[in-house]
Amino acid sequence: MIKQDRIELIKEMLSTNSKDPFLNYAAALEYSKFGDKEKAISLLEDVADFDPKYLGTYYLLGQIYEEVDQLEKAISIYRRGRKIANEQNNNKTLGELNEALMLIDEEFDEAWED
Repeated sequence: MIKQDRIELIKEMLSTNSKDPFLNYAAALEYSKFGDKEKAISLLEDVADFDPKYLGTYYLLGQIYEEVDQLEKAISIYRRGRKIANEQNNNKTLGELNEALMLIDEEFDEAWED
């Protein structure tokens, strides 16, 4: 299935349930893969607003923010996700978000050393 077909299929499914967090996440993933980072960010920010407990949102959104050099937003969204993961006792996601934050911290440390 090519890019446009997947996106069109997801958009069609979203037309019947625009607040489905998984479908919005899937659409954001597709948009991000094919270079439309702004659309992906918009979709994921919407998910974080209408379903803040959907944990996948925070890691992917943080990654995309990093890719577009918005590190402060990435840090903020990782921290927000970390809080929710902690509340849900989701250690796997909590670990992933902590690791993402540590990697950003290491980047800052290396930049100061140069």
